[in-house]
Amino acid sequence: MASTSSTVTAEHFRYVAARTTPEDDFLKELRGAAAKAGLPAIHIAPEQGSFMRILLTLMGAKEVVEVGTLGGYSAIWMARSGARVTTIEKHEKHADFAERWIAKSDVASRVSLLRGAGMDVLPVLADASKDAAFLDADKAGYPAYLKECLRILRPGGLLLVDNAFAFGELLARQATDPEVESVRKFNEIMAKTAGLSGVIVPIGDGLWVAVKC
Repeated sequence: MASTSSTVTAEHFRYVAARTTPEDDFLKELRGAAAKAGLPAIHIAPEQGSFMRILLTLMGAKEVVEVGTLGGYSAIWMARSGARVTTIEKHEKHADFAERWIAKSDVASRVSLLRGAGMDVLPVLADASKDAAFLDADKAGYPAYLKECLRILRPGGLLLVDNAFAFGELLARQATDPEVESVRKFNEIMAKTAGLSGVIVPIGDGLWVAVKC
């Protein structure tokens, strides 16, 4: 039988989400508090958090760097793999909120928040010092973050990048979000970057999963 690919629909997304290990009450409370505090509702989907935790657990990740903390939701998911997470956030309001909620979490001792822009903080991290990196910040900055992460990741390290589907507008003829074109350009960069072996996983808003060869 010839191999075929199924069309991924909204129904498939809902099916996957309904059968994935869900977020717990603490993470639900965090999301609700973030909304009340006026943080953008752009956190990763719970099923994506569960998937990332599984990947980090399987690879035995010890050190992870994240660009774009927002409310700390994804950092907590990743730290629950057993890894230590260094997360970077440039917005003071977001960093203040994240610090409060990370401190109340079960992984407070494994998450360190660094304040500042990604390209101010990443260069101070040592070469080959991290097992995994997660990018979830301004999309125009992704190419520069990628370059730094390729330096920071050890050989065999894992690179995760959010929003590969450009907020659902990747294939739109007339996209409304100004960052869509940045995502499209970055997807082409990822596909052509030497020393990376990757795939876009259709979960959440599309997740790049790549290994540094």
